[in-house]
Amino acid sequence: MLKQVAEGVLVHQSALLENNTVVVQGNGGVLLIDAGITGGEMTCLANDLRELGQPVIAGFSTHPDWDHVLWHAELGEAPRYGTARCAAYMRDLRSKEDWKSRVAEGLPPEIAGETPLDLFGLIAGLPAETDRIPWDGPLVRIIEHPAHAEGHAALVIEERGVLVAGDMLSDVLVPMPDMDAANPIEDYLVGLRLLEDVADDVDVVVPGHGSVGGADQIRARIELDRAYVHALRDAQVPSDLRIGPSAKPGWEWVGDELDWQLRCLARKGVRDGHDAFVAE
Repeated sequence: MLKQVAEGVLVHQSALLENNTVVVQGNGGVLLIDAGITGGEMTCLANDLRELGQPVIAGFSTHPDWDHVLWHAELGEAPRYGTARCAAYMRDLRSKEDWKSRVAEGLPPEIAGETPLDLFGLIAGLPAETDRIPWDGPLVRIIEHPAHAEGHAALVIEERGVLVAGDMLSDVLVPMPDMDAANPIEDYLVGLRLLEDVADDVDVVVPGHGSVGGADQIRARIELDRAYVHALRDAQVPSDLRIGPSAKPGWEWVGDELDWQLRCLARKGVRDGHDAFVAE
């Protein structure tokens, strides 16, 4: 079901992980951002768009996590874009003979049989330093940063006052720095600063997972995520309503993510202008 969050901008949310697919209406069709996670959901989305008389004329994946690079034949054959790094990551993955089984192993068991992989990761990389999506519609600015994943991008739909944050600024998921990066903490803080730079220019934030936020929540979510990352940096357990007994029902597993993050950072040490903490 599509829900309007701003003029010409609608959101479809998945059931299992509350993934937000963003639909931006343009001239003659829509831009589809992060298409969805099950075949049934993507078919439902395609049907809704047909009823609106809005074909998909472009797609965009905010980053190369499995749940953001899916597609369905019912959505058509529009060009699907991502950053150059995002596309390179997907090309490398798909070049491996066993890529499909690797991806399938990482799917949540609840939807493993419902998630089509034939069109998985077929992303056209935009040239490095490209700052907007090439399509016939409102200007959508690309803000690439290294916070969550290689080639991760947030998008600003400038004429509509909407920030599509990718896998950041969620009310159900804690920050998930890229633990394969050399400096995951500093990278995440850089990403938050870039989002903060545009906070005054937008009225709506759409996270990759969870609830859409209004103008009064954008800076609050940035500060909440920053406090969490600072706690990680200092090897402390964050005081955060998204983990522990206060977590949203069904999302208690997010606390396990925190435990894993602390272990990863303890193994590699942290160097962000502070003394590192190192596992004993």
